[in-house]
Order: sequence, then C-alpha cells, then structure tokens
Amino acid sequence: MVSKSLIRAQLDRTIRETNLQELGTPYRGKVRDVYTVDGHLVIVTTDRISAFDHILRQTIPFKGQVLNQLAAYFFRHTADLVPNHVEAVPDPNVTVARRCRPIPIEFVVRGYLAGHAWRVYRSGRRELCGKKLPEGLVQNARLPEPILTPATKAEEGHDEDISREEILTRGLLDAETFDHIEAMALALYRRGAEMAARRGLILVDTKYEFGIDDEGMIRLIDEVHTPDSSRYFYADEYEERLRKGLPQRQLSKEFVREWLMEHGFMGQPGQQLPDLPDDVRVEIARRYIEVYEQLTGEPFQPDTHPDPEQRIRENLAALPLLQAQLSR
Repeated sequence: MVSKSLIRAQLDRTIRETNLQELGTPYRGKVRDVYTVDGHLVIVTTDRISAFDHILRQTIPFKGQVLNQLAAYFFRHTADLVPNHVEAVPDPNVTVARRCRPIPIEFVVRGYLAGHAWRVYRSGRRELCGKKLPEGLVQNARLPEPILTPATKAEEGHDEDISREEILTRGLLDAETFDHIEAMALALYRRGAEMAARRGLILVDTKYEFGIDDEGMIRLIDEVHTPDSSRYFYADEYEERLRKGLPQRQLSKEFVREWLMEHGFMGQPGQQLPDLPDDVRVEIARRYIEVYEQLTGEPFQPDTHPDPEQRIRENLAALPLLQAQLSR
C-alpha cells in the first residue's frame, strides 16, 4: 500500500487541468480533459474530483492514475465481450481512444435495490424505467435478476430515467440497436460481477456508455467498472448487514459524498462548497488506491514525476499514431 507520506509529498504535483497546446483546445469534463486529434481522442484523466454535480476546488493525488488504469484494466478484461474504444494507454493518466459518436444514453445496470432505485421503491413506485419491481424488497436486497435502467445524459443537472419505449418513441435509438446494447450491458455486468466476486466484492450497480465509430460499430467508451461509475459492497458482511437492516460497507466514492454532507453540502442552492483539508485529500487518495488494489488484486504503482504534464507530453510524443501531430 502506498504510504501517506508519499501521497502527502504529491499534494502539489497533481493534475488540475492540462494545456497540451499542440493537441488543440480540450473539452473539459468533470474529471477528464479530452483532446481530438484526427480520428483519435486523447483522454487525460485528471486529479479533479466531483460530487453532487460539482467539481471540488482541491485535487486528489494519484486519483487520475487510479481511474485511468482501473478503466484500462477492465477494458482489457471485457474486450472479448464488447469492442471498446481503447487504442493505447501511453501514460498513467492517459488513454488514446478511437473517436466515436456518443450515444446520448447512460446504460445503468442494477443487480441490487440500492441508491436511486431504492429511493424510487421507498416512495411506493414498483416500476423503474419500465421494469417491474417485486413487492417485499428491502434496501440493498438482491433483485431477482439484473435490470437495465437507462438514463438520458443531461447537459446540466441530473440525468433522467427513461424506458425502452420512450427511447424508441423519441427516436433516440431503434429497437434492434437498443436490444443489442442492452444485451451487451447485461453481459458486461455479469462479467464485472464475476470479477468482483473473486475479489470478495459485490457489483451492486454500474453505468456503461457506448458510441458508434466511423465504420458503424458500437463500442464501449468512457470508463468501465471504476468506483466513479460503479457501486460495490463487501461480500463477507453483506448477508448479516442486510438481515439486521444495517448500511452496507461500500467500495465507492460514497465516502467523499458523506464527508461533504457532514460539512453541510449536498449540492443544493445556497449551500457553500467546502474546501478539502490536506489530511482529507490524503485520506481520499489512500481510499482510491485501496479500491484499485482490492478490485485488481495488484499493487498500485504510483508515478511521482515532478511535472506530470511534461511526462504526459513526452509519453504521447513516443506514440507512433500521434507523432505526426505532435511534431507540427
């Protein structure tokens, strides 16, 4: 496990944002800076962290490395099921991907009644995104079978649930394409659940994003089975905690949201976003590294280069498919 002293030494060497002018102007998401280079995307996973749809002012050491390498790990281990957009991972923080036209729907697969699904169920509704939910379930109970609960991707604010019928009616996808993606999403979830079980974990729910490349192939894009896109429970305590009605031990970034809530912030109007003290930044980094090691069973190897952006530039320059662009 990476020591807290090493993490603390990296507090001033994080990646808040990148400015790789030779690649053009990036699109900046909540966590990623994305550069478009001909038919490729250069995706830099920064050390920014978001919660409640807000980007926090402080960065988390090694967070970008953890997320980028975790996504790469799961992309490799699911490539036999679903083609993905990854072309190369030339740097701990960078993935070079095939450019795809994103499908404007998040494909959320749920195997357990947790989070948003539980809140809907608790309100008395027994249907979510057109899927029927049985009576008599409790929070965090396993569903009879995994279900797909799509959501539209909002430009601002929260995503909204949508059913297969609504997707077809609105012309977002045709029936054949939707059913094909649903089958892929469920297959990915099953693989993720199997991998998690081998590590003593339960894959509770997760989201997938897909895009269409220039040849018309549907590919898995964005990230897969990371703690930013997935919720995990610890398997060894699951049944006992469920029986006693206790909260489940989670392997996700829920601990960040909990810290913010303890300090009076839930993303509501009028609430002030608190600053993360250095001790909290170190602890969040430690937890992300723990997540990596728990999910992969491999030790996390941190890169402590004093100038991460220069390291990224050098690693990209060594990649043949980008050499022409970077030498201009």
